Amino acid sequence: MRILCIDSSLGASVALWDSEAKTPVLASRSSQDSRSHAEHLSELVSEVVQEACGCALAKAGIEAVAVGRGPAPFTGLRSGLVTARTIGYALGVPVIGISSLDALARAVLDLVPPTQEVFVATDARRKEVYCAQYRADGPDDVRCLWGPEVGRPAAFTNRAAKPGLIVAGAGAALYPQDLAVNPGLPSEVEAAVLGRIAQVRLAGKSADQLLDTVSPLYLRRPDVQPPSKGK
Repeated sequence: MRILCIDSSLGASVALWDSEAKTPVLASRSSQDSRSHAEHLSELVSEVVQEACGCALAKAGIEAVAVGRGPAPFTGLRSGLVTARTIGYALGVPVIGISSLDALARAVLDLVPPTQEVFVATDARRKEVYCAQYRADGPDDVRCLWGPEVGRPAAFTNRAAKPGLIVAGAGAALYPQDLAVNPGLPSEVEAAVLGRIAQVRLAGKSADQLLDTVSPLYLRRPDVQPPSKGK
């Protein structure tokens, strides 16, 4: 199955993933510029498809679109979801949303013993983190045991300090005094991992069920809000 993968939970990450290829990741691109998601996403999609297939998006044989649904700040997350929905509609293929923390956890679980549990944290700004705890659910999916939540790193210290728990993610690395990160593990979301999870979760899903997944996980109100009405 050939899946276009998009994540904009931090910067912009795009990959074309094919389960039947010898090397499943046909091509990938990323940008860490968190202020220009929309512009970069369109460019990255074109570059990835051109590198992988040497053709236009409509002729790339894409069978589904997988998109990271956060948690993440409002503007960037919205750009990724809108891009994914637009491409899915244009190609007439299903779109499935997957928590970006799920993807990060899956990448970490690939590098630790299969029975290990992991705690992943990403930067939520405002001196806070988005975090959740996982274990593997087969070779390609994950099961969320707790979360996702957002808050001050110190609020999660006791949970992350559970004996034997692996801690990973850029959010944890920012606050080592509160979250003792394990070195050498993935710290950012890679869009290609969404393809593996999506292939598992697409099985047997109706159009309505998939639509429910393509909604953003903000976990808190946007940074910018309209002014309240005067009395």
